Amino acid sequence: MKRSAFKPKIGAAAARPRQKKCRQCREPFTSYNSLHVVCSPPCALAKVAADNERIERKEIRQAKERIKTKAQHAQEAQAVVNRYVRLRDAADGCISCDKPAEWGGQWHASHFRSRGAAPHLRFNLLNIHKACSVCNSHLSGNLMGYRPKLIEKIGADRVEWLECNQAVARHDIPYLKRLKAVFAKKARRLEKRNEAVLT
Repeated sequence: MKRSAFKPKIGAAAARPRQKKCRQCREPFTSYNSLHVVCSPPCALAKVAADNERIERKEIRQAKERIKTKAQHAQEAQAVVNRYVRLRDAADGCISCDKPAEWGGQWHASHFRSRGAAPHLRFNLLNIHKACSVCNSHLSGNLMGYRPKLIEKIGADRVEWLECNQAVARHDIPYLKRLKAVFAKKARRLEKRNEAVLT
């Protein structure tokens, strides 16, 4: 019978001390066990309290997520899409007037067809472009200026498609969650790319 090559470690070799960082205070300490993750009893108590607090916060977050309405999910998804649009159009001026990209005021993500008039287009990127707060909030999008600039940007065919589109889209909660996650990721990428261009 062939003898196994495995030899269990015994004695001093099994309990060889190792330097670790305490998971609570982050100070180095000598560990004699793989389960030994904190340097002292006070740190162990503090870590248990911190872990319990983290678990409680997670449970509260999950409970809040469960009771969110579809409208709240839509609002969160819209905020993320709007952020992406402002980053995408960072180098552009206002879509509705002649304010340049360097204008020092507040920028919005303006819908060509409003969310009320065309809820099925509320997340469509052809329908959302960067605009100054004056045009978007005080002039209701300033459509007289918006349309010609939009034709320049995306072409007359696409603008006509937006104007004629009467489709029905019912965005369910799983779709809104996916949309939020996808555009949050896209926005982070664009933010990094824009920062790299500036530096």
